[in-house]
Amino acid sequence: MNRESHRAGSGIVATVAELIGTRPDLAATGFAPSGNVSTHQFGVNRSVFSGRGMEFDESRIYQPGDDVKTIDWRVTARTGEVHTKLFREERERPVFILLDCRRMMHFGTRVRFKSVLAAHIAATLCWVGVDGGDRVGGFVLDQHGLRDYPATRSRSRMLTFLRAMSEATVPAEPAPAAELSLSRAVRRMRHVCRPGTLAFIISDFSDLDDLTLAEINRLSVHAHVTNVLLYDPLEEQLPSRGDYRISDGERVASLEQLGPKRRKEYALDFAKRRDQVEKMSRKRGMAFHALSTSVEPKSVLHPHRSKKLKHHSRSLSA
Repeated sequence: MNRESHRAGSGIVATVAELIGTRPDLAATGFAPSGNVSTHQFGVNRSVFSGRGMEFDESRIYQPGDDVKTIDWRVTARTGEVHTKLFREERERPVFILLDCRRMMHFGTRVRFKSVLAAHIAATLCWVGVDGGDRVGGFVLDQHGLRDYPATRSRSRMLTFLRAMSEATVPAEPAPAAELSLSRAVRRMRHVCRPGTLAFIISDFSDLDDLTLAEINRLSVHAHVTNVLLYDPLEEQLPSRGDYRISDGERVASLEQLGPKRRKEYALDFAKRRDQVEKMSRKRGMAFHALSTSVEPKSVLHPHRSKKLKHHSRSLSA
């Protein structure tokens, strides 16, 4: 199988032309307006990519939910009321994107494969950052291993990153016996992200375990992390009736062979994985998106403003 065997827009492979075409209009340029800002923003629209920055701005009266580590003890002692420090984001900061295109990502029953949706989202975020003057880089995790791309403002180097994304959506033949784990990829990402970095993890988190959760938590200590969990509707719930067949290109399996108990276990496995990522994100102040293969990739730029951690396949339907 090769990229040329699939026409553009097939949803099986993301071509370079498609990834170049994900560039948003200027209304979504940059993760923040020019200068120092108190939140990450897309143009003038507030986004969920928020967090505490590196530069002190001012102090205000403490509010429930504020981090006790930011209490301004000097102002508190002078006024007799507890105050907390506010910080402003540094305008110049790197953006790192971890794109997962391993074997489990090459699956989809609605519109496109998870790997294609992941590549489109990653490319969109690249354009937003580069057009806004941020340095953008990242990692491509595929069936061959992990490739890294240093953060840069160079358009030509970003195109190299986009080409790597496109290549990663082409399934390996034959499929490797073993793949690098998501936890090891996050660990590598953590080692290059300096304080204040915007870090995006785009994956189905299929091999989520305690080590992966620990690595993401460590990354969030000094980086503003956004976890983007991708899934196909069939992973959320198998059809209750009918002889549905799925194939990896070589073997064919029938979902009719799965009994009610196995179908329920299958749905619970996905719900547990999604719940783990969502709870971790909420607890550690990370942003979270759960996006179905049936939604438009640019949905990630316009999350529901009042409910960050709600099911985005409902609030951001195509």
